Amino acid sequence: VATTIYPYTSWKLPWIHVAFENVAAVASGIESGIKALKRKGRCKYDHIDVICFAGDGGTYDIGIQALSGAFERGHDFLYILYDNEAYMNTGIQRSGGTPLGAATTTSPAGTAIPGKQQHKKPIADIAVAHRIPYVATVTPAHWADLVRKVRKGIEVNGPAFIHAFSPCPRGWRLATNQSIKIAKLAVDTCYFPLWECENGRWRLTDRSLAIAKKPELKKPIEEFLKPQGRFKHLFKPENQHLIKELQEYVDMVWEDLLKRCENV
Repeated sequence: VATTIYPYTSWKLPWIHVAFENVAAVASGIESGIKALKRKGRCKYDHIDVICFAGDGGTYDIGIQALSGAFERGHDFLYILYDNEAYMNTGIQRSGGTPLGAATTTSPAGTAIPGKQQHKKPIADIAVAHRIPYVATVTPAHWADLVRKVRKGIEVNGPAFIHAFSPCPRGWRLATNQSIKIAKLAVDTCYFPLWECENGRWRLTDRSLAIAKKPELKKPIEEFLKPQGRFKHLFKPENQHLIKELQEYVDMVWEDLLKRCENV
């Protein structure tokens, strides 16, 4: 936060740190301001890329109104959702991006409830429903796929939305050196498939495309859950029904995605 106090910045490009619920509103204002400067002949650049980063709390929950409005108005920016599945910066509180059964400080696993009681909100599907030019999912473990999609998101004319799966060792009770491994498992179990939707046309990418073509590569959801302390209570006999429920949900979403994608 201290590196980007407006109008000062330690970065070599303009960067504004704002409240995390109004990222899309600020990006909309910046993009509109650039257009106004161009009309007045006060902008020397042919094009300026507007890129914003926001967490899951600021995107799934308290920032979704501003984001939906920006999509509807058609502002030309790339919005990257940094999704570590809880409000990690403020104390690991559950968000709309927290998955079923995960323990957080506001959905603690105990005798009253076994973690969060709801499934993760399908935020990328919500973005697609706005009929914006480009929506994609990425993880840090599949870096070439990530780079390609970010480039495409920057180049499209209009809003672009990239949903980035982002492991949080502290919040997930996960060893730091396991972050990339858990990102791979998220894709291998089809908990977090890799896909893109460009002008309404859906395509699987990278590892998820390989799994679609060779279903035996798909791993059970337990392999994604076991390394993470936030899910350890699910392996108690009284809570294992939640693993079954989560597996059924993942399978349902995966099968639905296969039907949408034209390259399967």
